[in-house]
Amino acid sequence: MEAPETRYAKSGDLYIAYEVVGDAPIDVVHVPGNLFTLEAGHEEPLAGFHRWLERFARCVVFDKRGTGLSDRLPPDVTPTIEERTDDIRAVMDAAGIERAALVGIADGGPVALFFAATYPERTTAIVLSATAARMTWAPDYPWARTPDQIAGFLESVENEWGTGIMRGYVASIVDEQLVGRYERLAATPSAAARLYRAYFRTDVRDVLGAITAPTLIVHNEEHPTWPIEGARYLGEHLPTARLIELPGPPSRDSVQTLKELIEEFLTGRHPDPEVDRVLKTVMFTDIVGSTDHAVQLGDQRWASLLNDHDRAIRHELERFRGNEIKTTGDGFLAAFDGPARAIRCAQAIAGDAQDLGLEVRAGLHTGECELRGDDLAGIAVHIGARVASLAGPGEVLVTSTVRDLVAGSGIEFADRGSHALKGVPGEWQVLAVQA
Repeated sequence: MEAPETRYAKSGDLYIAYEVVGDAPIDVVHVPGNLFTLEAGHEEPLAGFHRWLERFARCVVFDKRGTGLSDRLPPDVTPTIEERTDDIRAVMDAAGIERAALVGIADGGPVALFFAATYPERTTAIVLSATAARMTWAPDYPWARTPDQIAGFLESVENEWGTGIMRGYVASIVDEQLVGRYERLAATPSAAARLYRAYFRTDVRDVLGAITAPTLIVHNEEHPTWPIEGARYLGEHLPTARLIELPGPPSRDSVQTLKELIEEFLTGRHPDPEVDRVLKTVMFTDIVGSTDHAVQLGDQRWASLLNDHDRAIRHELERFRGNEIKTTGDGFLAAFDGPARAIRCAQAIAGDAQDLGLEVRAGLHTGECELRGDDLAGIAVHIGARVASLAGPGEVLVTSTVRDLVAGSGIEFADRGSHALKGVPGEWQVLAVQA
């Protein structure tokens, strides 16, 4: 997914980074929690949430003050809920949005509620998930965290932020290896501790009765961070709220249910189901030195040779049951339901290219992909593209995932070492397929 343009809105003395995605008639503002940033939102799985909203809405997303691409907070300053409410108003004004539905998740929930109470004329609806009106224990709010629990949590944030300390809260939804990256993109350890400290001081229970916008609350019964009692309290005290309790802890299935419920709530129609995520082996190919060939041969002869190349690839895809996803000018993206067939197809393509006087390189990876119409999306696709870029002329490179899945096939590999793949967390072992 191509990243939208990042813009800035002035809120008080600070600049707030925001983006606008989609162009549908319904306006939505995503009020984020501490782990969400615009940069993280460009990557899977977070990008899938905004792609879903684009189906039916124009959505404003932003980095709250002190996080991501927005201005950092001065030392020892913690943001107030009024300031965070001003940030919503500032990005709405900058985006030219008069009225919007607010989606408040985690510590964004109380801010969305405070905005709705303060600016009812600018709030069309509210969606809340994994949030509460208060997060600190009180005699009349006994399910929240105690002061000792909060002190221990804040100490851990200051000492371990950036290492994946929040993995226990989101690992069921976000791959564990990504959590530390999201923390580092969000804030420094001291800033993160201040942001959480500000949230633990927040209590919007007294404003709930003033909220008139229709409200949807979706909450997992066994959420590890946000007790279901907090959602039930919201459901009982918000005059126009509807609470839907999802069974078990958060999961990717429950996130999908959340997306469908949001669409139905904001549009009044039951959404078409999202196309399934499926396991595929993706193959990227491209011609080595295509520009030099084009210059040497001239446009007409190069176009003819390129047509021969494309026909040869499509023949091999048919032979090895590959699915052509798209062409990339001088290459192809294809998908297979078997990694061994994908490897043998890539080898055959490299051989056909040599017969034409060309050299083709290929990269393969197996992983979960999102089917978007006739296209593929997801981290697996990005990994395949990055691996292909490492290949030399005539070379077929694969990840260790592919190697492990074809054990016993007789296909042999040579280790090409571990590589950092641009835009993909971690180190990835890359191997060359032996002829």
